[in-house]
Amino acid sequence: MASRIAAASLRARLTRPDGELALLDVREEGVFSRGHLLTASSLPLSRLEIRVDALVPRRNTAIVVCDGGEGLAERAAERLESFGYTDVSILDGGIEAMVAEGSVLFEGVYVPSKAFGEFVEHRYDTPRITAAELAKLRDAGTDMVILDSRPLREYRRMNIPDGVSVPGAELVHRIHDIAPSPDTLVVVNCAGRTRSIIGAQSLINAGTPNRVVALENGTMGWNLAGFQCEHGQERRPPTMTEDGKAWGREAAARVAARFGVRKVDWATVERWRGE
Repeated sequence: MASRIAAASLRARLTRPDGELALLDVREEGVFSRGHLLTASSLPLSRLEIRVDALVPRRNTAIVVCDGGEGLAERAAERLESFGYTDVSILDGGIEAMVAEGSVLFEGVYVPSKAFGEFVEHRYDTPRITAAELAKLRDAGTDMVILDSRPLREYRRMNIPDGVSVPGAELVHRIHDIAPSPDTLVVVNCAGRTRSIIGAQSLINAGTPNRVVALENGTMGWNLAGFQCEHGQERRPPTMTEDGKAWGREAAARVAARFGVRKVDWATVERWRGE
């Protein structure tokens, strides 16, 4: 039977730099989006069986289940234990108990990653252009590339006209072959803000010689400005050259050195996979 954890104890645990903890909010996503703990992951009770393996693959991970005090956490904890999870706790009093202890509830979804994007833009003043400005550049025949930093399945759903699918993790890896001329303007977009900001700033941090900008508000902003998106496109970057691969490796090394990115050997990766 799952144990209970007091709000004060959970607050203390969340501030510890060591250890691993999965904080799962089992209310429906719409309810979750109206107010949740910052580090909680949304895992609705109605989808628990479908998603929990992907979110918490290791059965001995410490899990705290929370809700709004309506009893969902107890039901979720019982199911988790039946799946073989061995360290499951229930937040006593739900999220309101955390509020009483001084925690703040956040609205929306994917809040930590969105907050990170806003921090990056504020800290580095990431360059941006509006949909109207991009439309004028396209009409003028400006030498530019539009790089859609979302996964391919999202790109296929809708994209900025002329946009090429380059998921964010591939931007630095491929940019040398996509825009070999430093005079080419590079526009990075997503559906809204966060991934375009992170993508553009990643290219800038990597030392891309081109002018790089994020498209403000992405495909959503493009539509709201009265422009039409394309649908069902399959544009992908060109095949990488050896020069392009070398540039990407060197750029990644520069960024790693600048920001103190740590490295692990393959044996460590295999150990983590085994865990």
